[in-house]
Amino acid sequence: MTRKQKQTSTYPLRLPSSLKMAVREISREDGTSINQFVATAVAEKITAMRTAEFFAERSDEADIQVARQLLKRSGGEPPHPSDRLGEDEVGGR
Repeated sequence: MTRKQKQTSTYPLRLPSSLKMAVREISREDGTSINQFVATAVAEKITAMRTAEFFAERSDEADIQVARQLLKRSGGEPPHPSDRLGEDEVGGR
């Protein structure tokens, strides 16, 4: 196996038939396999859980008073003209 090949493993998965039918339909509409759909769904769930853990761990370190002071501070220099949106980019505002 070369360095660029990913290792995979097989896992027999039991799904309720209604869930499998929904996955089959969505993956067909999306042009992907059921396996690819399930692997992506698992990866998204893991990412969501790790993101929640990341912010939960750091919330104890947060100093709300310091954050509020930072938000209330007077600004520095105004934005450079190239940082402003053009009329066509504002979105109807």
